[in-house]
Amino acid sequence: MNEVTIKNSGATFTPTELADFLSDRLFSELNQQAETSYTILDPACGEGELLASIARKFKASHNNFKLNIKGFDTNIDYLIAAKLNLSEFNINVDIQNQDFLSTQGVCVEPLNLFSQNISEEYADIIIANPPYVRTQILGTEKAQEIAKRFNLKGRVDLYYPFLIAMTNVLKKGGLIGVITSNRYLFTKSGESIRKFLLENYEPIEVIDLGDTKIFEAAVLPAIFIGRKKSSKILLSEPCKFAKIYEELNGTHKPILEAKSLFDIINTNKSGIYSVNERKYNFSVGSLKHAPNKTDIWQMTNSEENTWIEQISKNSTFQIGDKFKVRVGVKSCADNVYLKQNWDNEPFVPEIKLFKKLISQENIQRWCFSSGNNLKILYPHYSENGKRLVINLEDYPNAKKYFEANKEQLEGRNYLIEAGRKWYEMWVPQNPEFWALPKLVFPDISVDARFYYDEFGSVVNGNCYWIVAQSEQEKELLLLIQGVANSDLMAQYHDLCFNNKLYSGRRRYFSQYIEKYPIPNPNKNSSKQIIEVVKKLNELSALNQEVAELETKLNDLVKESFGF
Repeated sequence: MNEVTIKNSGATFTPTELADFLSDRLFSELNQQAETSYTILDPACGEGELLASIARKFKASHNNFKLNIKGFDTNIDYLIAAKLNLSEFNINVDIQNQDFLSTQGVCVEPLNLFSQNISEEYADIIIANPPYVRTQILGTEKAQEIAKRFNLKGRVDLYYPFLIAMTNVLKKGGLIGVITSNRYLFTKSGESIRKFLLENYEPIEVIDLGDTKIFEAAVLPAIFIGRKKSSKILLSEPCKFAKIYEELNGTHKPILEAKSLFDIINTNKSGIYSVNERKYNFSVGSLKHAPNKTDIWQMTNSEENTWIEQISKNSTFQIGDKFKVRVGVKSCADNVYLKQNWDNEPFVPEIKLFKKLISQENIQRWCFSSGNNLKILYPHYSENGKRLVINLEDYPNAKKYFEANKEQLEGRNYLIEAGRKWYEMWVPQNPEFWALPKLVFPDISVDARFYYDEFGSVVNGNCYWIVAQSEQEKELLLLIQGVANSDLMAQYHDLCFNNKLYSGRRRYFSQYIEKYPIPNPNKNSSKQIIEVVKKLNELSALNQEVAELETKLNDLVKESFGF
């Protein structure tokens, strides 16, 4: 279709099926009595698959619609194919070899992200699969130019300015159907896009295509269908949602047979479906978003909502109410600071500067992985509550080691420009906290791995951590560890945040963990959870079997939330 190749395997969509699915949805939302002439736009049309599909829908309706097809793409070979694909229709086709973001009407300076100064609205329908490319990959000059024109900040994907530009040329009351990455649905970085869509559209349907492997690229896609608002008043019609992810865990639900993923998403029935020996969890319902338009969009059906409400009713606080969730240290030169075997180095720094490191690769649910001796060279310390960096003159071995790697370390220009010493870590965190009890978990993992540490370990940047600064907080950490490692919380995480990667890997970002509900610590079941967790941590450290205790833990967590 464009930019990203769509896979054509037995279990997934063909390009034509996906195009037809999106065209069907858009065509069904038209008020076909109101208009006789439509301008249809694809701003990154590739070979014209989407445009040809929707033109086919209009032609099959046998109504005397006048169609104007408008497309843009920067690849001339794609455009030749697009014109050929559209030649079967006796319609006005305007395909241009241009960057849509540079065309007339897409941006009027100064542009405010949420209240555009519109100069030209010409499209009745937009159907698109814009490129998914980090603006930084475009090069500094191009990225800065796009960011300035579209008033964007931080690390953004190219489909962000495409969404803004498409909105600017879409007529009020016009329809948009767009395939993008699904990241904006659930991540903190997607806040501005969620707000933008709710400010400018009456959402009709959102479909999270999850890990169905539609694209060759490592991107999980989603479809957004909406009608551009004619006023600031949002209609009361609820937005439908559907989501589909491969089911990798065991299930007690009945298995429904389907010929393809295309057949599944065209149904309106939630369930576990089997396609070519793979199982998929498909869920449909009404999209929930909080009055705060930047909050993540919750995609749960009525049965799931009842279950979530039961947990909310029986929770006393969220983790973020009591604790700050921190990311681990970041050096931006891990090959210099992190090693398993330091003895092979020609210059070995003083032993005082080494600390045990908890990292994605050596952390388990209740203990460290055995046989992993990952250590970090940590040149920071704390004095009178202030974080400091060592004086190399006091550590001659470390001085030799750092100077042997000076060229690489000095290449971190941002650190030097910040007035820091060239051998510092970029994000060292507070050295005082390493000695305190803490809960550590990887940022990405198939299963929850919330590990309790009392050994003064440093936490790597691929993990997050929560520190206890009192005995009372230490007990709360153990309660949180038990709840966070439970089957119930895994289900809650999937329903409320549902931000998975391929192969069932979950994202455990701080913004999600801060929202984990925790039951009343004074409940008898909560106190029992803490005692069971203490035994799990103790037995796991001794490599003893803990399956029976984990079963007991899961039962206690259910009980603590009123199940």
